[in-house]
Amino acid sequence: MPKIGYYAWNLATERPDAPCLRDDHAELTYRQFADRVDSFAAHLTGSGVRPGDVVAIMLPNRVDLLVAMMSAWRISAIATPINPAFTEIETRYQVQDSNAVVVVCEKLTISWHGCAAIPVDEMYLASDEPWSAPEEPSSDETALLIYTSGSTGRPKGVQLTHGNLNFMALTLVNHMELNKEDHCLLILPLFHVNAICVSFLAPMLAGGQLSITGQFSARRFFDDVARLRPTYFSAVPTIYALLASRPENADIDVSSLRFGVCGAAPISKELLTQVETRLGLTVIEGYGLTEGTCASASNPVNGVRKLGTVGPALPGQQIAIAGPSGEHLPRGATGEILIKGPNVMKGYFRRPDDTSRTIIDGWLHTGDVGRLDEDGYLILVDRIKDMIIRGGENLYPKEIENALATHNAVLEAAVVGVNHVTYGEVPVAYVVLYPDQDTSEPELIAYLSHQLTRVKVPERIHLVDTLPRNPVGKIDKIKLRAKAAQVS
Repeated sequence: MPKIGYYAWNLATERPDAPCLRDDHAELTYRQFADRVDSFAAHLTGSGVRPGDVVAIMLPNRVDLLVAMMSAWRISAIATPINPAFTEIETRYQVQDSNAVVVVCEKLTISWHGCAAIPVDEMYLASDEPWSAPEEPSSDETALLIYTSGSTGRPKGVQLTHGNLNFMALTLVNHMELNKEDHCLLILPLFHVNAICVSFLAPMLAGGQLSITGQFSARRFFDDVARLRPTYFSAVPTIYALLASRPENADIDVSSLRFGVCGAAPISKELLTQVETRLGLTVIEGYGLTEGTCASASNPVNGVRKLGTVGPALPGQQIAIAGPSGEHLPRGATGEILIKGPNVMKGYFRRPDDTSRTIIDGWLHTGDVGRLDEDGYLILVDRIKDMIIRGGENLYPKEIENALATHNAVLEAAVVGVNHVTYGEVPVAYVVLYPDQDTSEPELIAYLSHQLTRVKVPERIHLVDTLPRNPVGKIDKIKLRAKAAQVS
């Protein structure tokens, strides 16, 4: 059974005084990080958290979020990070679906639906309960429940084990050629597995450090790079577009950066070239899913990079292209992308049927379409049917349609994505009303704003008499996309 290499309490004995984590309010060495982890682990134990329990963490990016996550692991509990921008409805769903026993949060401002809550300001209060460190979690124990939407639009908890995370972090250390001199600037949200693996666990294993920046802006980014001197960062195409749009005569210093990582959404060859030319920065594009613990293919930092591809399979993983009947196709053929390796999730939490449909004979069926070139580099052709990627965030139309359907005037709704110059794609809705009901676009947008995170609220809601349908009676979203594209 492989040894897990990222546990803070072990790393503190190897490099106690080395810089580890910082944000706008704290700066910790490896020993100080481990001490905070033990302090909060004792607090969690005193609050009744036991091995196998789920600890929900609803915090913006900050050192305390990582302390809470590692503290859950210290006592063999499971962490489920929650998007702090979620509405109360979305938050309640994840808390209840995950069976969380406690939530770590900023303030006690909402009902936690029968779940105990610990405000971040009380994380390090001394516990009266005696505490000693238990046996550390094994590689096959679940470490994270990361919620991701599926084809039904209801988010599902992806169970990632410590073995999944350790394999991925080691893979990234080797692939990105990280060492103790490396320093990651974190700008992506820590409720995504990309930030957890690429920006946190990988530099921890390498003996490096992590700086957590505040709310992103191009100006803040360049100021942080000049001040903190990080060696790499991970971002989505929207962020790269903002960075590349800086005036050519802007006085910026990015000389400390070795490379940038781009994932979560496809990036054009034109934007990659623009970023590399304007910033003098190598950007490696990769591909992966939450169900595959972040990354399955990536172009190398040093070596042959092919723009327009997401690189070859990472070491220890296999990528295959499957035909309609599941048969593996030769290179050059287009089909569904399949992934196999120690990174494949344990399964969907309490959803065995969904798991069995997604993982077949060890192969993770991604629902994405692509092909492998003659050198084994993966080219993405399409994405999961109907999914919208807005600035790197995966939005599933069904979730938005379900929310619209709860309005008493809405008979049926269909949501599609349209191109957007900044975000790549944005959702647009088409709504049919009941004959005896009346509403308006502003009213529906206001209604959704109370149910959904802002990024999920459609840019436009068109009220129509009917929705186009295909020969079998299903809503024809191909026609809707074409219609939406003409309007936009």
